[in-house]
Amino acid sequence: MSHPVERRWYPIAFSVAALVLLPLSILLFSWSSVDTEIWAHLWETQMPRLLGNTLMLLLGVSVGVVVLGVSLAWLTALCEFPGRRWLDWALMLPFAIPAYVLAFVFIGLLDFAGPVQSLAREWFGSGIRFPRVRSTGGVIAVLVLVFYPYVYLLARSAFLAQGRGLMEAARVLGQSPWQAFWRVALPMARPAIGAGLALAMMETLADFGAVSVFNFDTFTTAIYKTWYGFFSLTSATQLASLLLLAVALVLYGERRARGAARPANERARTAALYRLTGMKAFAASAWCGLVFLCAFVIPVLQLLVWLWQRGRFDLDERYAGMILHTLYLGGIAALLTVTVALLLAFARRQAPVRSIRSAVSLANLGYALPGSVLAVSIMLAFSYLDRHIVIPLSDWLGAGGKPLLLGSLGALLLAYLIRFMAVAFGPLESALARIRPSLPQASRSLGVGGPALFVRIYLPLLLPGTLSAALLVFVDVLKEMPATLLMRPFGWDTLAVRIFEMTSEGEWARASLPALTLVLVGLLPVVLLIRRSGRRLG
Repeated sequence: MSHPVERRWYPIAFSVAALVLLPLSILLFSWSSVDTEIWAHLWETQMPRLLGNTLMLLLGVSVGVVVLGVSLAWLTALCEFPGRRWLDWALMLPFAIPAYVLAFVFIGLLDFAGPVQSLAREWFGSGIRFPRVRSTGGVIAVLVLVFYPYVYLLARSAFLAQGRGLMEAARVLGQSPWQAFWRVALPMARPAIGAGLALAMMETLADFGAVSVFNFDTFTTAIYKTWYGFFSLTSATQLASLLLLAVALVLYGERRARGAARPANERARTAALYRLTGMKAFAASAWCGLVFLCAFVIPVLQLLVWLWQRGRFDLDERYAGMILHTLYLGGIAALLTVTVALLLAFARRQAPVRSIRSAVSLANLGYALPGSVLAVSIMLAFSYLDRHIVIPLSDWLGAGGKPLLLGSLGALLLAYLIRFMAVAFGPLESALARIRPSLPQASRSLGVGGPALFVRIYLPLLLPGTLSAALLVFVDVLKEMPATLLMRPFGWDTLAVRIFEMTSEGEWARASLPALTLVLVGLLPVVLLIRRSGRRLG
């Protein structure tokens, strides 16, 4: 029998877990009614291309992020070459750029009418030809540059944690640096690389903005077109369930790939650096610098050019309204998500029983759900509630029988809460774990309990982790495009929605103002990440 102190945490943990189960249940429930005409059309004209494009995108991005992330991590973590110290943290900065921003910047730069091809035709004549930018290779290249930091960051930590002893042992046994990498460092870093790859693959499956800019059809774009083209929310939800199945396969594959691999020993001594000289040092500096140039410097400079040429003229009252909407959504979502995540963290600490742990783990699965999947499942649930409960009740009360749930801010905030719960939970759980149980026990013995215990003891110690969690959720909400685009109330435009509208019309320069705003805000958690990484591993 559970302790009374434990039982009071059950409703909180199970209620939040039920929120995540809601969209999953709706996805299954949606198959109870199938529109055969729409699905016949989809299978004849869309599904083969959607499956092929999605698989090709996953394969290309997976190979790209592993090659890029692992090579950069190895060079910056275990090699010494000119520029390594600043490139070590600079290669994390692309985290701040949303995929859809990098996508329209590269199309604007490299398309036929862009400055690169125009300048090349002036210098070398009109006969010069470039590969098509709006292609499978183009969208893969953009997503690789956006998502490689997932693999880079985790692989870098794993290489740094492997310790000097292993590398010295490999040298004593006559292994070259290259052989030591393949035979020692890489196998031990496999769990970290697999975790980073799984995150990159899930982000690839969930991406909507970048593939829309490239006019590259995947399941996320098909969900949007099915809802707004066929006006079939049920069919869109069924498509979303297929996308969720792909996400589940990615998670299962990542767990199987890790297998029984042992992670690196984080208590090991810092590994000695391989000093590169001559052409090897030049190649390492050039490789790392080229990635940083393409993934961050060039996009930001191009946004600044467009901002000066055209974007600054859009700084009017309408833009101020979009900023207010964006900040309002981000602030409310951060406050709500951090509050619920803090309750979950306390539930797991105060009642560490299997049922609570399982409920908390389930509540954190929402980050694996793409925004488009969450959007259509919540919309279908709220549409049902509006039709069968809200509208009849409103009509009976004489309020005109209007729907209240579908298209409301509450529905959008619920999607944010489910999607970004894990983002807030991680920093809060880590902060709570650093508080020794003896501290609140001693406070209770001195007569400090209940709310006073939280305010006087827990709150000051949790404040750094709470602010970090709120900042991460705030920035993720600002950058979230598919859920906001599908679920926002009428006329409630945000910066992400503005970028989608402008890029859909090919107005790259006019999209620069909201894009640069998001990039600058997105730098805040990246700087926080760099500072923490430096303190932990420096």
